[in-house]
Amino acid sequence: MNLHAARDRAARFCLYLVAERGRSHKTAESYASDLRQWMAFCEATGRSPYPPSPADVADFRLALESDGKARATQHRAVAALRSWIRFVEMEEGEGEEELDLPELPRRTRKEPRVLNEAEIKRLLDACRGPRPLDLRDRAIVEVGYGCGLRASELCGLEVLDLDFEARLLRTRGKGNKVRVVPFLGEAARSVRLYLDSARPDLNRRGDAHVFLSRLGRPLRREDLWRILRRRGTVAGIARSRLYPHILRHSFATHLLARGMDMRTLQEMLGHSSIMTTQVYAHFDREMRTEYDRFHPRA
Repeated sequence: MNLHAARDRAARFCLYLVAERGRSHKTAESYASDLRQWMAFCEATGRSPYPPSPADVADFRLALESDGKARATQHRAVAALRSWIRFVEMEEGEGEEELDLPELPRRTRKEPRVLNEAEIKRLLDACRGPRPLDLRDRAIVEVGYGCGLRASELCGLEVLDLDFEARLLRTRGKGNKVRVVPFLGEAARSVRLYLDSARPDLNRRGDAHVFLSRLGRPLRREDLWRILRRRGTVAGIARSRLYPHILRHSFATHLLARGMDMRTLQEMLGHSSIMTTQVYAHFDREMRTEYDRFHPRA
């Protein structure tokens, strides 16, 4: 298969993911990006993009590694390639016994970095102020930490997703799956204050999203990153420790440390597998061990 035909198949594959498999546009875009890398590699090295040999895939992974791509990124690229191969085989009507799928690289599991409770308080204190952006940023930290939302879920949150009476919040997670999480306490109070006192000044375009930029546009993931790092600098937290999922990871770890059971936490985080949730239990044990080793009154 030549490059032109392969790129055409890749475009059809991404449409298929959204229209027939119900994947989100964001997921389809990620697969498209990975496949573009594969096509560019094949073009640069004079290889046929389909069917790939094990040696071709191994060289592709080496190229990604040489470009400084993380193991998780390599894993995702090969996973996208495997899914695309299945799609091409399906379109050509070949049986599954014909498939020769590349092996996925072994993933290294990393424990999530978290902020301790004192650092969360400092981060919230760094957002204090009467200006609209102060109220917005404090509400972002309160909801991210208080409800355990992913960065994309924070950015995608709409006003109609908030139910102050029922004290619940509805969010759309990975695979466009909807889940409902508790929305009360400081999280609800800070959002109410932001909606009443700050958001009207920012909402110049009549947007439905809760969190808006100074120009009235919905926040993007990279905007969230910049907000956390700017406020973290004021709070005295190293920039390298602040990234969009830090609030979610801290939420999960602190709940486990205070005794929440794993199944309830799994539901609140929206994990399809409890294996994903269990990484926080491992991290919690590590944190307790470090506390016992170093705290003078442990």
